[in-house]
Amino acid sequence: MPQKTLIAANLILLVLFPISWIAPLMRAGLLPIFGLSEISILSGIGTLWGGGEWALAALVALFALVAPIAKTICLILVQLSRAPARLMPALSIMGKFAMADVFLIAVYVTLAKGIAVGRVETAWGLWLFTGCVLASLIISLATARHVKPT
Repeated sequence: MPQKTLIAANLILLVLFPISWIAPLMRAGLLPIFGLSEISILSGIGTLWGGGEWALAALVALFALVAPIAKTICLILVQLSRAPARLMPALSIMGKFAMADVFLIAVYVTLAKGIAVGRVETAWGLWLFTGCVLASLIISLATARHVKPT
């Protein structure tokens, strides 16, 4: 993939990640006859924070918000030769943290469906967030082939 394409793809991720944070990840409700509430990453963090689960809210914010956007910004800096290529291993680790968040969301959806007390449906935001994380992984792998170690 040409370097300019990788940079453009990363810039697009800078727009798509924040959209994925406010997009509905899932719809959940106690009983099928009632309406389903939409849950996004930001609303989930807000609920955790408001419920006194500050450490968990901070961890989710770190994995879902800080790690992906920091990785994207640092990767752009490496692509533009504004940061050293030796950052690539650290960026790989940051990407794994973001993927851990996708995995946890999938586990929560599976558990909620298994309990059968309420109803849970995945929504388009889960697909968008997962796509952003996977695209970031592909972009970083392709960038690692292009950059020269310093």
